[in-house]
Amino acid sequence: NMQKLDDLVRNFIKSEGKQNKPSVHTYIQSISEIVSSMSPPSLRDRRRLQIVKEHLKEVRKHARHMQERITILEEQVEILEEGK
Repeated sequence: NMQKLDDLVRNFIKSEGKQNKPSVHTYIQSISEIVSSMSPPSLRDRRRLQIVKEHLKEVRKHARHMQERITILEEQVEILEEGK
């Protein structure tokens, strides 16, 4: 019974990221396109927009690193499960 619960939890965790939702990369790309199309009239707002672009660049980098780490962890979980 406990094994069944473990299997249910494991399957839920595995499938959680595989829903038919846009990926975080898709959202970042969409926001980047919107921000790039903006041209504020004031210097203050142009500077703010530049900061937004820099922050988006960092978010994209962090998202890529997280995805790489998730992939590694998923592979490790598969290896551990095969060893059972």
